[in-house]
Amino acid sequence: MSARKVAAAEVVARPPRETLSLISHQAAEHALLDAYRGGRIAHAWLIGGAMGIGKATLAYRMARFVLAHPNPADAAVAAATTLALDADHPVVRHVVAGAHGGLLTLERSVNDKGVLRNVITVDESRETISFFGSTAAVEGWRVCIVDTVDDLNASSANALLKVIEEPPQRSLFLLISNSPARVLPTIQSRCRKLMLRPLSTADVIAAAADAADLDPADPKLAEAAAASEGSVARALVLLGGDALTLQQKTTALLDSLPNPDPRALHALGEAIGGTDRATLQAFVDGVDRWIASRLRTADPNAELQRLARLAEVWEKIGRAARDTEAYNLERKPLVFSVFGLLAEAVR
Repeated sequence: MSARKVAAAEVVARPPRETLSLISHQAAEHALLDAYRGGRIAHAWLIGGAMGIGKATLAYRMARFVLAHPNPADAAVAAATTLALDADHPVVRHVVAGAHGGLLTLERSVNDKGVLRNVITVDESRETISFFGSTAAVEGWRVCIVDTVDDLNASSANALLKVIEEPPQRSLFLLISNSPARVLPTIQSRCRKLMLRPLSTADVIAAAADAADLDPADPKLAEAAAASEGSVARALVLLGGDALTLQQKTTALLDSLPNPDPRALHALGEAIGGTDRATLQAFVDGVDRWIASRLRTADPNAELQRLARLAEVWEKIGRAARDTEAYNLERKPLVFSVFGLLAEAVR
């Protein structure tokens, strides 16, 4: 398929289960490959890092390799320099179709009204019990990808933990997290950690062009990549419509806290109204980046109480944003709620 210029209001990327190329993260890929062919691979891995930098792509890449090469001592494993498989490999085709009996993916699903849930439910998490406990549908390994472990609530996390605590033979858990420090300590302690770094701007351009069949020379893509902070997902969101401009306006208003211009807040609320997911995501990303920057650069000894308030508000904003998207709520009230909470936190 030939590359195209950005034209749509929202760019649609190929999902990780269909993405065969991995841009950057060679050290992480080699860590997984070396551990596997060493014959003593950890049964659970926590793959952490910022949103949209390739964590799920790496997890599916590892899953496909293990399912295609169930014996770590095979000559093909010894000779491998990456986890790549050919596009026409049967395992690749089955994983893309969601029909491989050795792979289970836990992720947020839609409810009976077609609305995306804001958590992975306990019933979905309990699928791991039957998946790992029943007679194998295929010979070899069983792999469970959790995308993301951040979406587990207390009940679903505990259900998953029970399986991880007593893993069956030839089982592999690949847990993806955008906030690995917030994962339950009991889950963290049973995982080998693999932390991924944000991509360079050049790598974001290459990965985004590959994921969405875009022209890597498109100046719009270069601008979005430069503002993405190393996240392919964020770059693709910024390509949608006026998302980049909206994020810049969000940042300017955040910098005026605790006294933002009410008229500008109304205008921002109007701008993210409607049903365009890109504008809502751009607003949320702008808020996340601003809070993260404040937490990263502040002096914890001098501002400990204020930082604690800001971190607490960050959690509340995250929940409110997820609810707004999941239940298709009015967006202008979210804008005023976010700025109200942050104004109190920074005073």
